[in-house]
This record gives sequence, structure tokens and C-alpha cells, in this order.
Amino acid sequence: MSVTAPISPPTPRAAATRARLGLAIILTVQLMVVLDATIVNIALPGMARDLHLSPASLSWVITAYTLTFGGFLLLGARAGDLLGRKRVFMAGIGLFSVSSLLGGLAPNADLVIAARALQGLGGALAAPSALAFLMVMFPEGRERLRALGYYAAVSVGGGAVGLVLGGLLTQFGSWRWVLFVNVPVGVAVVVLARIFLSETPRRSGHFDLLGALTATIGATSLTYGFVRAASNGWGDPLTISALALGAALLTLYVALERRASEPITPLSLFSDRGRNASYGARLLLAGAMLGMLFFLTQFAQLVLRYGPLETGLAFLPFSVSLFATSQLSARRLTPRYGGRVVMVVGLSLSTLAMLLLSRLTGTSGYLEMLVPVMLFGGGNGLAFVPLTSASLAGVRQEDAGAASGLINVTQQLGGALGLAVLVSIFGAAGAVVEGRSAAAARAAFATGADHVFAAAALLMGATVLISLLGIRGRPAGALATQPARELPEWVRELDLGEPEAEVIEV
Repeated sequence: MSVTAPISPPTPRAAATRARLGLAIILTVQLMVVLDATIVNIALPGMARDLHLSPASLSWVITAYTLTFGGFLLLGARAGDLLGRKRVFMAGIGLFSVSSLLGGLAPNADLVIAARALQGLGGALAAPSALAFLMVMFPEGRERLRALGYYAAVSVGGGAVGLVLGGLLTQFGSWRWVLFVNVPVGVAVVVLARIFLSETPRRSGHFDLLGALTATIGATSLTYGFVRAASNGWGDPLTISALALGAALLTLYVALERRASEPITPLSLFSDRGRNASYGARLLLAGAMLGMLFFLTQFAQLVLRYGPLETGLAFLPFSVSLFATSQLSARRLTPRYGGRVVMVVGLSLSTLAMLLLSRLTGTSGYLEMLVPVMLFGGGNGLAFVPLTSASLAGVRQEDAGAASGLINVTQQLGGALGLAVLVSIFGAAGAVVEGRSAAAARAAFATGADHVFAAAALLMGATVLISLLGIRGRPAGALATQPARELPEWVRELDLGEPEAEVIEV
């Protein structure tokens, strides 16, 4: 008769090692997802040259990713809850890696854009489960706060890493390597996740697949209408049809969510004026920011004649400024002066930055680009913390996950739609560079970019008005009297100081 020895529980040291390895996996995935929103920007001129893409078509290399990533984030979170987070996480990273390989091998623009859309879908499946794993692996207290700090740092700094890494890969390889680089990293993540991450049990429930599809296809159709208008005009039948279809599908989406028993986006999140204002401001801010990166990275290479690596390094001050001011806003300024004040000041600085960028010419130097870029990063950093707090204030505990996801969705879809609008403005400016001398081409691109930055300044100005009119200050101690359960757990744990929360309307 054989006796099976009991399995000993892991020692504290082994458990800590496992948690650190799990955190490394999570941070790697978050870096991949954030990085891929910017790494391609540096490679755009090479793609345009090799695949014969116009600026309107080129924008879809960015938009295809942001649309599917933002459109399916909430569905990805729901899939992890119902099917098991480890299973969905690994499936998402697998899809992300395979689509990266296909995009790098793609012989034409259509396949590159399709691969980017699949990348976004893979990221939408993996990202929500990654954050959920972090919350499970680290108990409440100092360890979780430290892990969340690393997660936030990767989220903020990933854009800068993407620009520099994109420059390196494009400079010493080709634009295809900005896609290939995900393959070995993705394979390593899947192998390690299989070993070090634990599966969560399945739950009963159903997917709001129709809601996710109508929202994503509707936003895609609207975006396509704006992009097509840049090349074919607003009177083009397909442009009009795409815009009408997008509006109809988004209207249907709202009707479906009203009747759904388990909606992908609880409409109660839109019942508060302050939250609605924060969503609107984030939508416009994301559009202006993505448009700035899209056109300014090309400006650096076409007008300043920088190489890909020089271009990536040229944007480091932007990310450093954004990161530094976001920390200053969270720890010093917002607790002292109030969320709305800091938010309005930050958004006003970003508006000024766009106005300065609209004065660039075909003979401008790096300093004329550097000052507004740092100003834009600093302004966004100041506004980020109070804007996020306003989006989460007063949310019920059961809606905390959806509210957090809606912030990401708003940012991604706002970036996609905003970029489409700015690309159409660039096309309407008649900034044609093909067939011109080098000096004339640089002047033409700068003229078109000036129109774009002026329009982006209007978007940023609208965020200032929305923040002033839609988000009100609160008397001291108002929010502190709320039951703690009404705030998402991760917000309650952030060490931002009590006064910060006091100024956000519920």
C-alpha cells in the first residue's frame, strides 16, 4: 500500500520569487501594449516609401491598432472573468505575437493594416487580465502600491521607449522590425505565463458581443469616413455612407446597452455631469496627442531630416516632462490647489504648445519644436491625475472595472477619431509632397502640419472649456465623507493625499 506524501506549501521566499516573476510578465505585457501604440510612428516614413502610402492611408497603420484595442478592451475584461484570466491572457498574447509576425512579413499595405488590427484585438484580450493578475498576486498594502507604481511607470514611459526603440530598429534594420520585435518577446511571455501565473475559475454569464461589435464597427466606420474625406472629399458617396453607417451603429449600440442584462458599458456611468465632462476632455486630448505624434515624427524626418534614431531621441524630453509633472501633480499640486485648477492649467499649457507648433515652417530647427513638445508633455502630465480621478469619482464598486476600462476605451477611440479628423484637415490643406523638390516638399508638409496643429489647438481649447464648465470644485472634506466602497480599490490605495479627492465632483 503506497502513501502519497502531502504537498508542502511554497515557502515565503519561493512565493515572493514567483510574485516577482509574475510582475515581470505583467510589466512586459503592459510595455508591449503601450509601446506598440508609438513604436510604429518612427517607421511611418519608411512604410510610406516602401508601400506607396498616402498620409490618409498611412494613418490607418496607427488607427487600426487603436480602434480594435479600445473597442474590445471591455469585452476582453469580460472574457477573462468568464473564461479564466490565464487562458484569455495567453490567447491574447499569442494573437498579438502571430499578428506581429504576419505584419512584418506583409507584402502590401492592406495586410499590414489588417495585422495591426489583430494586434489591437490581442492587446485588448491580454491587458485587462494583466492588471487583474497584479491585484490578485499582491495583497493590499505596501507591496501592491509598489507594484502599481511600477505598472504606472511602464504605462507612462512606454511611449518614450517605443519611440526610441522604433528609431533603433528602423535605423539599423527596417520598418518591419518594429513588428518582428514582438514575436520573441510574446513567445517568452506565453511560456513564462504558463508556468508562473495561476488560472482563475470560470464564471457563469454571457458576453455582450453585439454591444462590442456595434461600438467598434460604428467607430471604425466613422473613422473611415473622416480618413476617406481627406482623399476623396466630403461629397464622396462612400464618405457619406461610412459616416451615416457609423452614426447609425453607435445609436444602435446605445439602444442595445439600455436593454442588455449584462451590458459591456453600464450606461449609469454617464449619469454624472462631472464624469461625462472628463470623458469628453480625455477624448479630445487623446485625439490631439496622437495627431501631434503622428505628424511631428514625420516632420522631424522629412523637414528636419533626422534619421529614425535621432527622431526617437528627439522625443525623449516629451516623455520626461510628462512623467515628471504627473508625479508633481499627484504629490504636490493637486492636493494643494485642487483638481480642477491643476487640470485647467495643464490643459491650457497643452493648448499653448499646439499653437506654438502651428508656427513651424519648412526651415524651422529643433529648438522651435522642442519647446512646445516639452510644454505639451508637461501640460498633459499636470492634467492626467485629476482628469483620471474625475472619471472615477462616485462610481459604484460593482461598476469599478467597467469605469476603469472606459477610461482606456475613451482614450483609444478618441485617438483614432481625432487622428482621422486631423488627417482629413491635412489633406484639405493640399500638402502634396510627391513630385516636388526637397525644399518645396518640406515647405508643403510644414504648411499642412501647421493646419493640423492649429486644429489640435482648438481641440485642446475645448478640453479647457469642458473642464471649466463641466467639472466643479468641492468644499473641503466633501468626498472624505463618502463610504470608501464607492471608490475603486486601486484608487483608494494610491498615496495621492486626501485633499486631491476633495476637489472632484461626484
